[in-house]
Amino acid sequence: MTALPDWMRPPRPEGWFAEDLDRLAEAPRHTELIDGALVFMMSPQRSWHGRLVTALAVSLADQVPAGVEVEREMTIRLDERNRPEPDLLVTSAPYDPDRTWYAPETVLLVVEVVSPESAHRDRTVKLRKYAEAGIRHYWRFEEESGDPVVHAYELDGPTRSYAPSGIHRQKLLTGAPFEIELDLHGLVPGRR
Repeated sequence: MTALPDWMRPPRPEGWFAEDLDRLAEAPRHTELIDGALVFMMSPQRSWHGRLVTALAVSLADQVPAGVEVEREMTIRLDERNRPEPDLLVTSAPYDPDRTWYAPETVLLVVEVVSPESAHRDRTVKLRKYAEAGIRHYWRFEEESGDPVVHAYELDGPTRSYAPSGIHRQKLLTGAPFEIELDLHGLVPGRR
């Protein structure tokens, strides 16, 4: 076994902290921090995943109200030991070309598209962490016979946990966090 590169060694005995991600130029793209541990996207993404995220970003960007932005593959600094990177986020924070992360209080919606390697984190770990951080809306996209299915959640403020707000097939129509209408079947190329 070869030795670990120096950049993979935690800078302190307690592990990694949120600000450390900005100093890891050698780290693979899509590196996130979960409970003080670096998580890398090691397996290649499927075309279905990439095209769905792209189509969804475009569709949401066409529908956001003024002062709201759609971002792809940016981290959210949930606390000093957690900086997950969702597939998409919708934020009220103004555009800043030098930004590397968002604060949870500016995030209106987080979207994760489940991949085999991210399934556990997307369905359990991130679901809990985003809710505890106070992010009001969470959508988890799953694949069902080639089509996207959205599991939507809304934050129950007093419990700081998510309540399911619907499972959407074919079409998603909602008024929260703003008016959104999505043709889910049309988001996947070749399935239109």
